[in-house]
Amino acid sequence: MCGQCHTPRDSAGFPDRSRWLQGAPVWLVSAEPVADWPLQAPRIAGTPPGSDTELVTLLTTGIWRDGKPLRPPMPQFHMTREDADSVVAYLKSLGAGPQ
Repeated sequence: MCGQCHTPRDSAGFPDRSRWLQGAPVWLVSAEPVADWPLQAPRIAGTPPGSDTELVTLLTTGIWRDGKPLRPPMPQFHMTREDADSVVAYLKSLGAGPQ
């Protein structure tokens, strides 16, 4: 599901697979105002925005390196360590694409 927010959309509104996980404006809109709603989903392909340890912690606890829970609309993940390690390895295996 990462591609739904972290991939730019084409003119028809579909994720642009040629820019998979390259970061994109957040297209989801909250029905009610949410403080600090993010406007941009970061690029996570190639060189994700954190160390392996930080990303594994995020994926296993839902807590980012600043000690705070992830902000909506980002899901609060509670993956196993093995699954989180696999996701980090997958993200790092992807090309970073245009910066």
